[in-house]
Amino acid sequence: MALRIRRHQASRQADWRTEEVPVDLAGWFDKQGGAYRTILVDCLTLWLSNLQGRAVPDAKVPALVSELLRAIRSVKARVLVVTNELGLGLVPTEASSRRFRDLAGSVNQQVAKEADEVYFIVSGMPLRLK
Repeated sequence: MALRIRRHQASRQADWRTEEVPVDLAGWFDKQGGAYRTILVDCLTLWLSNLQGRAVPDAKVPALVSELLRAIRSVKARVLVVTNELGLGLVPTEASSRRFRDLAGSVNQQVAKEADEVYFIVSGMPLRLK
């Protein structure tokens, strides 16, 4: 993961600032978000994975997403949120994988409902959904 992060950082312009915020995105927005004109959250699926890695119960995730959305709305910055669409492939055989996929879909729906614009991007080609 460290190599992947370094590769992403190297591909961006020198004026990009990268913050590693594995879990407390809402707290970061509350404390740091006001300092930026544009914020890229990359990515929601990894954030969800980090929450699960810290044993956050699935039932608490919608409230955490609501808190994140509140925090995003509180900043004047343009905020772009990247996520992964996990439901287009095969249904995983493992119950925990199916549970994660379903939860990611719910999180994506919750965020998309509140977003001003939503794009589905395949092979670099954007399709505006909202």
